[in-house]
Amino acid sequence: MEGKQQLSPPGPAAGEERRAEEGKDAAGGGALGKPLGPTPSQSRFQVDLVAEGAGRSAEEPRKGSGEGGVAGKGSEEAKGRFRVNFVDPSAGDDSPGEPGGGSSEGGNVSFQNGGDTVLSEGSLHSGGHHHYYYDTHTNTYYLRTFGHNTMDAVPRIDHYRQTAADLGEKLIRPSLAELHDELDKEPFEDGYANGEEGTPAGEAAATYTPDSKGVVKFGWIKGVLVRCMLNIWGVMLFIRLSWIVGQAGIGLSVLVIGMATVVTSITGLSTSAIATNGFVRGGGAYYLISRSLGPEFGGAIGLIFAFANAVAVAMYVVGFAETVVELLKENGTLMIDEMNDIRIIGAITVVILLGISVAGMEWEAKAQIVLLVILILAIGDFVIGTFIPLDNKKPKGFFGYKAEIFTENFGPDFRDGETFFSVFAIFFPAATGILAGANISGDLADPQSAIPKGTLLAILITTLVYVGIAVSVGSCVVRDATGNVNNTIVTELTNCTSAACNLNYDFSSCQTGCQYGLMNNFQVMSMVSGFAPLITAGIFSATLSSALASLVSAPKIFQALCKDNIYPGFQMFAKGYGKNNEPLRGYLLTFLIALGFILIAELNVIAPIISNFFLASYALINFSVFHASLAKSPGWRPAFKYYNMWISLVGAILCCIVMFVINWWAALLTYVIVLGLYIYVTYKKPDVNWGSSTQALTYLNALQHSIRLSGVEDHVKNFRPQCLIMTGAPNARPALLHLVHAFTKNVGLMICGHVHMGPRRQAMKELSTDLAKYQRWLIKNKMKAFYAPVHAEDLRDGGQYLMQAAGLGRMRPNTLVVGFKKNWRQGDMRDVETYINLFHDAFDVQYGVVVIRLKEGLDISHLQGQELLSSQEKSPCAKDIIVKVDYSKKAETDTCIAFAPSSSERTPTLHKEEDEDGKTPTQPLLKKDSKSPSSPLNLADQRLLDASTQFQKKQGKSNIDVWWLFDDGGLTLLIPYLLTTKKKWKDCKIRVFIGGKINRIDHDRRAMATLLSKFRIDFSDIMVLGDINTKPKKENITAFEEMIEPFRLHEDDKEQEVADKMKEDEPWRITDNELELYKTKTYRQIRLNELLKEHSSTANIIVMSLPVARKGAVSSALYMAWLEALSKDLPPILLVRGNHQSVLTFYS
Repeated sequence: MEGKQQLSPPGPAAGEERRAEEGKDAAGGGALGKPLGPTPSQSRFQVDLVAEGAGRSAEEPRKGSGEGGVAGKGSEEAKGRFRVNFVDPSAGDDSPGEPGGGSSEGGNVSFQNGGDTVLSEGSLHSGGHHHYYYDTHTNTYYLRTFGHNTMDAVPRIDHYRQTAADLGEKLIRPSLAELHDELDKEPFEDGYANGEEGTPAGEAAATYTPDSKGVVKFGWIKGVLVRCMLNIWGVMLFIRLSWIVGQAGIGLSVLVIGMATVVTSITGLSTSAIATNGFVRGGGAYYLISRSLGPEFGGAIGLIFAFANAVAVAMYVVGFAETVVELLKENGTLMIDEMNDIRIIGAITVVILLGISVAGMEWEAKAQIVLLVILILAIGDFVIGTFIPLDNKKPKGFFGYKAEIFTENFGPDFRDGETFFSVFAIFFPAATGILAGANISGDLADPQSAIPKGTLLAILITTLVYVGIAVSVGSCVVRDATGNVNNTIVTELTNCTSAACNLNYDFSSCQTGCQYGLMNNFQVMSMVSGFAPLITAGIFSATLSSALASLVSAPKIFQALCKDNIYPGFQMFAKGYGKNNEPLRGYLLTFLIALGFILIAELNVIAPIISNFFLASYALINFSVFHASLAKSPGWRPAFKYYNMWISLVGAILCCIVMFVINWWAALLTYVIVLGLYIYVTYKKPDVNWGSSTQALTYLNALQHSIRLSGVEDHVKNFRPQCLIMTGAPNARPALLHLVHAFTKNVGLMICGHVHMGPRRQAMKELSTDLAKYQRWLIKNKMKAFYAPVHAEDLRDGGQYLMQAAGLGRMRPNTLVVGFKKNWRQGDMRDVETYINLFHDAFDVQYGVVVIRLKEGLDISHLQGQELLSSQEKSPCAKDIIVKVDYSKKAETDTCIAFAPSSSERTPTLHKEEDEDGKTPTQPLLKKDSKSPSSPLNLADQRLLDASTQFQKKQGKSNIDVWWLFDDGGLTLLIPYLLTTKKKWKDCKIRVFIGGKINRIDHDRRAMATLLSKFRIDFSDIMVLGDINTKPKKENITAFEEMIEPFRLHEDDKEQEVADKMKEDEPWRITDNELELYKTKTYRQIRLNELLKEHSSTANIIVMSLPVARKGAVSSALYMAWLEALSKDLPPILLVRGNHQSVLTFYS
């Protein structure tokens, strides 16, 4: 073992260095050494430091080497780790030193680590039964950083890993709470650092050690260069290139090759940029696009690209089969007829290819190398052939390199309706295949360096070969030749016009059509070559290698797509088999698709569609680079620097143009399919977060627009109610939320303020968990709102913080919305003081105020099992539960309904909302378990539940009554108008009530009608109330006096000093003087309530001017009593007071 290394004690420096070397030799004796500093108390964990050589006495290492046999057992897993053992207090001092000491209880927690390590409490009690806290004074748990005992970790790669990747293990750095919180407290209660939840994957990552033996990984030559070259050199090279030179001439042929190369090179650069921007996993083009542009584009392209690759298998195999059938036909050995022979040979071929692929990537790579060798030999054979012009080949048009032929063939000679673009369309598929290396990105040893090097070099080599062959074949072979030996010219002709004539051959008879020459013979290359069968072998090699590459790419891309679960129906194809995670099911699917298309055996229709599918992916790869650069995301920093966002954009546009050039209907079809899949994925909203550039650009746009908005002055025409609602937890007061959402949705800002009170430490933790939880809840419930929690000593402070700091730039609240404090008489009057002061504070900062009252109340949190989640019992597992009440099934009767399964038809059903980001599902808070006793829901609670959903339903044909008694700038009128613009409220009519004098009712009504028509606000009726100032009924006055009796000071009955002292201690008390002073105002509130009951008891909602109380003059209790008297026993009522700035105008 490593006992040898322990014999001489290393110095401190050596210890530090060795630990920096990822703690590789940290087994054996290292695990036996005692930690520095005081030994931990026996009731705690003992941590044996590993590779901590500094300061250890010479005897201990010797003891370590002596006990090497004991260490041997644990040393395999102890390598590079330190061990945490449960200490048995009854055992002797030596027991902790045994490597296997704690393993019987399952208490051994090993973390692979070289530098500092966090032992989060979650990892320490992995057994589940023990709960130990630790402090760093008595235990030196942490390895030394820079020679000092500190918990802080040095930077290292394992802290940044996402999951158990093949590269190593994920480690968790100490959380801020561990470093920063007071020592006597536990560092963090839920055992997770920095918001990283204990997902099953995360827990697996902590203990996962990759088994890298036997996994095949390729370098850049074998994995990328060879693959790309084989895929790019297709059948075109041998069968079609000579014909293209004949039609377009040497000059335009080079231009065609050049244009195709420009498109592929730009795409190659873009691919390189994306591939070097972070670790690339399997899935090729799909992985690159989806991680850059997000799942919508990625999902659309992934499906199309996998399908295109599967059909490409068929295309290449049919190309191979056609060549074989040609040979059979020449020798007269057809089996049935041409078409069926192609089907038979194609089917046999694809079965053999499937066998090679399934045998594993290693076999497939070996086959590719063999095919590349054959291909290169075939190209060499052609080049050698061009230098040996044989006389028997001259009648077929091959004369060797001649300047006359080069000159004649330089210009175009389009025939049979061909054009430059049609020739380009035929050649372009020969340039595709540049993603062959990227498609198997998961099987590359280092995709980041392999993909750029291999892809770009492959493009360069193949382009040079294409150009070289085009020029050489154009310089050697004439366009038309008869193949007839007798066409030699004996006598010298003086008026020769063609190169052949100058070379003593008369091919003038070819006006009627010949068999040979560039234009007529697809097999020119085998005719020119030194050894013709080698060219045939080259054709076989080119087709089969491309087929094989596509057959491997398609399942790999499809597997990656299925693993991301973007299309849930395809989940079964995500499964991989064997050490290489081979997608066998995907292979089978690809095989079946390919076989289906092989049986068609007519690929002239399918080829352009495939080219278009490939081009669509190229366009999106280029667009991804442009988009990511445009979004300026700090995470976009490719190691490959030779790209430019504008060139990538040009590349994307070129790809789209080429799609139309090749085949306009196939291009349209591709666009429709991509768009359809894009819309589907957008609609489905897969639960993934890849940090795509779409997210980055959304942020950038929001930021830029917010800044631009800040420079815009406010104008009355653009006034919007921007509401700060004091909701508490948003799901606790749904009626409040839905009503405000009804008039702010798509109109103004809505912020849900939540003031956390209580111990600061507890509240801070709740703030961070609640922020994510409730914002998700708002989004899930389609609420266009923000959630803003703050911690404060009391509600008033919290409200002040929110009013001063909530919002951003021009997007700041201007209206405070609160629910009416229903239980104010039963509670502590100091709370009422706080509540009323919230209004005063709002008016101080020029806010409007809206108070919403439902007679049933607003808060339903006690019905949602919220009390189970009281802050003391918040456990990590129950952290993210939100219970939503589904009120779709209304109670039919008003009888007492139990939360029991038996009456489930009539009960609001409770749903647990699963956590959005795939966290471990948790139990619902209110379990409807048949065994549990049913807790009856009393009548008041049932009515409260029904009332809490009343604004979610369509409001029907009813009235919104607006009691616009005082001019507050128009907010009282604007809110009801905005309500009527919404779908649920559009059938409601606005009735306006105003105060007036009995003798001028008609005049007041006309004046108000004129004002409303100038504001262009529709109304159904205007009522002028002349009897507002009439004295209210006697019994109502008595009821009011009884209500305020407990809150009166009665200073006239007390001594002056006692009264003053009492007023100072309880400032909310109502003095006799104040009651007398505001008698008329008091009567007005009582009278208004009588009028409201008389006129508006059937309205859907009442919007009324909020009475204002002078600060310091009117006590809180009196003001609260006014609001109570004004709004009691009515339909839902909004008491509104704007900030007295105009919010309506009739000027254009």
